[in-house]
Amino acid sequence: MSGLWEMVTDPFMQRALVAALLVGVSAPVVGTYLVQKRLALLGDGIGHVALTGVALGWLVGAAMGLVPADVLAVPGAVVAAVAGSVLIEVVRRRGRTSGDLALAILFYGGIAGGVLLIGLAGGSSGSLMAYLFGSISSVTLADVWVTVALCGLILIIGLGLRAALFSVSHDEEFAVSAGLPVWALNMAVAVLAALTVTVAMRVVGLLLVSALMIVPVAIGQLVTRSFRRTMLVASVVGVVVCVTGLSITYWHNVSPGALIVVLAIAVYAVVAALHPVLARRRPPADPHPDIPDDVAVAPAGAGRAAPQEECTT
Repeated sequence: MSGLWEMVTDPFMQRALVAALLVGVSAPVVGTYLVQKRLALLGDGIGHVALTGVALGWLVGAAMGLVPADVLAVPGAVVAAVAGSVLIEVVRRRGRTSGDLALAILFYGGIAGGVLLIGLAGGSSGSLMAYLFGSISSVTLADVWVTVALCGLILIIGLGLRAALFSVSHDEEFAVSAGLPVWALNMAVAVLAALTVTVAMRVVGLLLVSALMIVPVAIGQLVTRSFRRTMLVASVVGVVVCVTGLSITYWHNVSPGALIVVLAIAVYAVVAALHPVLARRRPPADPHPDIPDDVAVAPAGAGRAAPQEECTT
């Protein structure tokens, strides 16, 4: 118990736990929309582009003589990630290049651009390791406030526009017929994904952030059938694996980002193994739980009964 108290009173761990908690809540929210849109790998593509932004911020900081030289790495990552997400969406909707091909091009171009620019800034490819795989030990108080602001923005938009974003993610044609601003909503999802990638960069790294966005959602889809409940379960799982993984690294010298992702995959494997057993015991579910039944069916053996209508005012 004394070790646990020592961990939660450590200023470094307090900052790290706050960052992990916020990332664990917000990343699966955006991941739920990406899974619904069948763009589970979008986070990877944006992460590679953000690496170029990190190196560009490093280059600008070195040119301006700032100390440390990577002080502009996070702002550079935000700008590059947002620009890359918008470019992916434009290519996906209007370009002749397919979505998966556009992602592949960004994959390779992002990594190559990052390595090239970091060399021009006087660093080496090893300087990018903390951004590729996460470095929770480097989280400062300023990083925490940036994380709070960006996660707050992600949650306000992701939850506040949930109905509209679900419609455009599930069926764009229906969203168009309903008069929704499909283009703006698709851009909102892309920008939210970009912000999530940059927020989670310090916790799990650019190469692993997509796993934190997608794996909890896959777990949620195994245990529930509702979009809202899937998002809720995914966020709970994200918080649990982030906080648990970070806590373990306090006593054991392992990579926090890698451990968080491994824990999430382990939870998915256990739930997937138990899912067939739980599914057999689960009673048949109403395919439309959000729509009230307008006819009450009499139980078997009760004889004929007149249909009873419910008032749906």
